[in-house]
Amino acid sequence: MKKNSKSYFAEFFRSLTGFMILLFLFFVQTSTRAQEVSAKIDSTSIKIGEQITYQIKVETDSTDQVIFPEGQSFIPLEMVTSLKVDTTSIEKRFQLIKEYNLTQFDSGNYTIPRQRILINNSAFFTDSLQVQVKNVVVDTTKQKLYPIKPSLEIEESFSIPSWFWWLLGIIILLAILTWFLLKQKKKRDEAKKEIPPYDKAMLTLKKLDESDVLERGDVKSYYSDLTDAVRRYLDEKIDDRALESTTNELIAILKDLKNSNKLYLKESVIASLEAILKRADLAKFAGIKPDRLTAKEDRKTIGDDIEAFKTAIPEPSEEELLKDKAYQEKIIQQKRKRKIWAISIASALIVLVGLGAFIGIKGLDYAKNLVIQNSAKELLEGDWVQSEYGYPAVSIITPEVLVRENPDSITILPTATTEKQAKLIKENFAYGQLEGELYVRVFTMSFGRSPAENSFGENPGENGAKQLEEIGAKNILFKQEKFVAADGVEGLKVHGSFSIKNPITGQQEKKNYVSLYFGAANGNENVFVSYADDNEDLEEISNRIINSVEFNSNKNAGLE
Repeated sequence: MKKNSKSYFAEFFRSLTGFMILLFLFFVQTSTRAQEVSAKIDSTSIKIGEQITYQIKVETDSTDQVIFPEGQSFIPLEMVTSLKVDTTSIEKRFQLIKEYNLTQFDSGNYTIPRQRILINNSAFFTDSLQVQVKNVVVDTTKQKLYPIKPSLEIEESFSIPSWFWWLLGIIILLAILTWFLLKQKKKRDEAKKEIPPYDKAMLTLKKLDESDVLERGDVKSYYSDLTDAVRRYLDEKIDDRALESTTNELIAILKDLKNSNKLYLKESVIASLEAILKRADLAKFAGIKPDRLTAKEDRKTIGDDIEAFKTAIPEPSEEELLKDKAYQEKIIQQKRKRKIWAISIASALIVLVGLGAFIGIKGLDYAKNLVIQNSAKELLEGDWVQSEYGYPAVSIITPEVLVRENPDSITILPTATTEKQAKLIKENFAYGQLEGELYVRVFTMSFGRSPAENSFGENPGENGAKQLEEIGAKNILFKQEKFVAADGVEGLKVHGSFSIKNPITGQQEKKNYVSLYFGAANGNENVFVSYADDNEDLEEISNRIINSVEFNSNKNAGLE
């Protein structure tokens, strides 16, 4: 039986549809194989604060562009670090691996969301992953507890304030400016002295000849320079009143010198000079203008007069030369003394500024104890003082009385049941400075009626070394052993050495030290002594202080 045409077309359409579906599935499978994306984590359970590694793996062709997620896209987990992409070549394909470090600081069950990866602008998503964050369990019944350590007052390290450098800079600038001005003045004075008066006068006349003052008709300026040359020569070589004197006064001075045989001159020289000076006065003050020929003749006459004056001055006698030499030496000595005084005053100012800055920062007592401290021999041979310090009381003998460093520190203990039991009293008494030749300190801490443990810890040597290191000590060495006080009270003795910077010299200085620790039922005590190395007197002082430690049992018993 033949099929009709309608049935034939229906069958052909079904076959074509099936072929298209198979072809679509083939392309989908090929595309999926071409680009594979997966994600995993190295652990599904962590503790609070621990990190897990989240890894994204992409297999693709070498020509594909892949963009991995960045930023905080893993919330509720926090991304700590994002590592670089690791690329591996497998045949004609590439395997890209990107890792992230994630963490969480709250316990609970969390879901890492799907992550979006772009491959050639097409989005691919990873699967979401589950992570459990566990809490850290602390068994307080097995955890060893320690008492609260007392607070330690750390003195601020020495530093020079900024205003000191500004002040020092201003002083240096002023000193440089003063030196420069004095040097320039000295050069000018020396330059003037280098040219002899005769040469200077001839040079002035030569410049006057080379000028065009007379050609310009400026007779006043011409005569002013002309007479100035001769007046300056007379002022420097004959009489120092020549510049300030009038014409009549100057002529009178020259005549007196001639008459007293201090100047060998002809009357004609004085007369010619007087005529020129008077003509110059008329030109300068009366406005009278001599002709050019007369002016040039006066110029020649002035030159001849200066030559005459040069030969008219008698040679100085041997006595005058000796007096002049002594005078010059006296001037040199005076200049040298002024220079020494200036240097001394400048040095003293710098020292005073530095000392003032040091005292302003560290305090007067600190500077006095450090700089003006008594010598070891004076301390050793002086009158020693026995006194009790703190509460519980510690009795020691020292070369000087210890001074309270800070007011009482009172803290409320959380385990106290009454107000009287709640008082924690800490006291510090000291002599000297840790950076100085000798330093003595007594520290006491009272717990009231509350039972107390040794607050210095199981290893006070290490704790003491840490405290010394915090305040600038270096190269700390110590040894710990048992110690029995003079009255039989047992404690611990820590002794050794350290080095610390001297704030004045800036050098590291070695110190030896001894530290005694005592723990009672109602408080703790510490006696600390440090002294400069290689000093037998200071070592003996330290031994006497340490061996004198006692406790007032009756007074301390009142707290029990």
